[in-house]
This record gives sequence, C-alpha cells and structure tokens, in this order.
Amino acid sequence: MSAVTETDPKIERPTLYWRFNRFLERYLPAGLYQRSLIIVVAPIVLLQSIMVGIILDRHWDNVTRVLARSLARDISLVIELYGKTEKTPAAVAGFTEMVNKRLRLRLEIENNASLPPPKPAPWLSIVDTRLSRYLDHEGLPAWIDSTSYPGYVEIRVEPEKGTVFRFLPNDERAFAANTNSLLMWMLVSSLVLLAIAIVFMRKQIKPILELAHAARSFGLGHDVSHFVPRGATEVRQAAQAFLNMKDRIERHVEQRTAMLAGVSHDLRTILTRFKLELAFLGDDAKVKALKGDVEEMQTMLEAYMNFARGAGGEKAEPSDIAQMVAGAVKSGARPHSQVKVDVSPDLVAKVKPNAFRRLVLNLIANAARFGQEIAVKARVKGSRLYITVDDNGPGIPANMREDVFRPFFRLDEARNQDEPGTGLGLSIARDIARSHGGDITLEDSPLGGLRAVVKIPV
Repeated sequence: MSAVTETDPKIERPTLYWRFNRFLERYLPAGLYQRSLIIVVAPIVLLQSIMVGIILDRHWDNVTRVLARSLARDISLVIELYGKTEKTPAAVAGFTEMVNKRLRLRLEIENNASLPPPKPAPWLSIVDTRLSRYLDHEGLPAWIDSTSYPGYVEIRVEPEKGTVFRFLPNDERAFAANTNSLLMWMLVSSLVLLAIAIVFMRKQIKPILELAHAARSFGLGHDVSHFVPRGATEVRQAAQAFLNMKDRIERHVEQRTAMLAGVSHDLRTILTRFKLELAFLGDDAKVKALKGDVEEMQTMLEAYMNFARGAGGEKAEPSDIAQMVAGAVKSGARPHSQVKVDVSPDLVAKVKPNAFRRLVLNLIANAARFGQEIAVKARVKGSRLYITVDDNGPGIPANMREDVFRPFFRLDEARNQDEPGTGLGLSIARDIARSHGGDITLEDSPLGGLRAVVKIPV
C-alpha cells in the first residue's frame, strides 16, 4: 500500500471559512449575552474608528494645511511690509502695534539676535513640519516651537542678519486645535450608545437565561411553577413550548405512577394470598421451597417497581445527606460488613429524598453484597455533591463498567454467581442520579474493588 502524500488530492483540507469558524469558536466567549454584546459593540467600534480616520485625514490634516499656509503668508506679508517701513524706533513701534492689532500675531522684533538651535519636532506633529515647509517656500528660514506655550505656537523668523521676528499666535491660527474636543465628543457618544446597547441587550437576553434556568431546574426536579414566559415573541413561544412539554411530562409521570401503584397493589394482594395459603400447608421441605420462591418473587417485584417508578415525580427539597447515608448503611450493610462513613454531619443538599435514599441504599447494598470492607464518603465541591462508595470485592473489568448499568444485566464472571438479584440495582441508581441532573461512574477503588462515584448538581 502506498503512503498518502501531503499533496494527495483526496485529502480534504480545511477551507478558509472553516478556519474562520474555528477561530470564532475558540476565542469568542461562550455566553449568548457576551456574544450579543460583541455583535453590537464591534460595528460601533469599527464605525467610530473609520470616522476618526476620516476626521484625522479630511478635517484635521486638510484644515491644518490651510491654516499653516495662511499663517505663513501672513508672516511673509508682515516681513515684506517691515522692509518698506522706516527703521526709526517710532515707526517700528507703530508697525508692531498695527500688526498685533490687525493680525493678532503678538509680534516682537528683537535686534542683535539670532535663531536658536532647531528643536526636534514632536512625535506625530504635522504643525511644525507644515509651517516650516510653507515658510521655506516664502524664503523665510524659521524656528518653530508648538509645545512650550499651551494654546500658542512660537515662530521665530530671521529676515535679515541680526534681526529676529518672534511671533506668538494662537494655536487655532496654525492648526485645527478643536479636533481633540471633537474626538472627545465622539468617544462620549460612543460610550452612551454602548451603555444603551448593554441595557437593551440585557433585557433581551434575560428571558432566555430564565428559560434555560427553568429547564435546568425542572430537569433537577425543582419546582418551576413561578416561571412565566416573557420577552420577545420567539422567546415567549419557546417558553410556552417548554411549559407545554413540562405539563405533558408531569401528566405522564402521574399516570405511570398511578398505574404502577395499581399493579403493585394487585400483585402484592396475590402474593399475600399465596403466603396465607402456604402457611396452612405446614413446614415441610416442599412448602419451604415454595415460600422461598414467593419471597424471591416479592423481592423481584419490588425491584421492578422501583426501576419503573424511577424518581416517581418526587419534588426536590433540602435533605440531610448524613442521615440518608446512615440509614442506607443500616439497611444495606450485612452483619459481616466493615463500613467506614466519612460524611459531614451538617451536610444538606437539595435532592428528592426518597429517590436519593434508594440510590445510596442500592450502591451500599451492591458493595456489601460483594465486599467486606466498605467506605462511604460525601462532600460538596463547588456546585456539585459527590458521594463515593468503595468496596474490596472482585471489581468489574474497565471495558464492562457501562454494561452493568443496563437493566437486567448481570456480570457473573466478575461478581459472585451465588448472589441472587435482578440486575436492576445500578440501573435504578443511575436513573435516579440522572433525574437529578447528575450521573454515576465506576472506577477502581483504593480498597482493591469497585468505586461508585455519584455527581449531583446542587
């Protein structure tokens, strides 16, 4: 057989769409509320980013270019007019006053001065670059400082050797200084929109979360009569469908429980007549065998009824787990059993009392049937109740531990063949655990036999 090469056309390679979906599944939050917020927030952030880019490119850059060119021309005009003015102190003073009054350039003329060393242009500042470029076009070497005086731009020009013109116009004359306030308003408006989106989205998602909580509570056997459909039309329709399903399940459970009660009563009546008739026949060997068969039939009947009844429509309520375990040990352990119980005396969990007591009893009875040492431990970790039942019996092979949960399955190769039973103990226990929203798993026990682990959300 030839090896499949990496370029084999029969190999299906992941598409770009598949990779994108995998990326979203891996990095997006799992919750519907968080995902909905991202769906709302992402377009707003993208839109605002585009708007900021447009403003910076079209508004700030263009306006700054126009203002810088206009300021450079005003400075060039001032210097040209100065060249036509008499250089007497009175004339220079009048010229300076006129420039400051008409053009508001805050002009100071310094004699016997020179331009300072060039300053490095601030990072991402286009004002210094633009002004320098336009003044160079006017033939005026200049020194510019846009950071030392907040609200002003200092410009020094040397039109002739020894004479320096120092201008200090408002920064609004050189660039679009109100851009920061515009960006701030955009940021504030974005935050307001996000706040409105968060409040609205929370109100839309809350009915869905309530529906999920009600479905989970109903699965755990809790009362959900307080649940009322609300929210959007589709959510109300889903909630009403859930309530209809809940009513059908409850009716089914009630009908099944009533039927089982009737069947159980009728069969027990017949078995009672058998016992009475056998009591009048004496105590010979044949009668004892018949009595044993009747007792075994009654035991099997109880097991079948328990399996068919399951949780029996019972409602969950806060229950004393320590008391349940103690009662199960007393009923399920055998005289030769060595039982070690590790349960906090104040351990309380919301379970279906009778059904959960049957679960613990079945596990302990199963352990006592095949082992002499038994260890029972119960703890609450996080939001789950953990109960472990260990024994030192022969155990069950790892590849067959799921099979023993099937109804009427008996693993005679691993357990004692002489032990009677119906093969329903573990099936009933798992059915009850799952009716609480949990499960039962089997593992190797530190005692050398089997460990049953019950996990129930509480």
